[in-house]
Amino acid sequence: MADRRRKNVVWTLRVNDDGTVPEQQAQLAVLMDIRDELQELNARLRCQETLRIPRYLKRIASNTAKPRKPRCQ
Repeated sequence: MADRRRKNVVWTLRVNDDGTVPEQQAQLAVLMDIRDELQELNARLRCQETLRIPRYLKRIASNTAKPRKPRCQ
């Protein structure tokens, strides 16, 4: 079966004569908003500064660790 999804398409919503939006169209609008937010979030997470955070946290943890006490014999 062919893939019928259309990536990054701006869908047009139908509006009733009284200005309301049908439920299915409202759900589509919400899904489009979620898609936009996820795309923005993914772009930020792929940023080099974001990818370096674990390395920075490891360095901070090693620099702030308490020194080990010497064992008494």
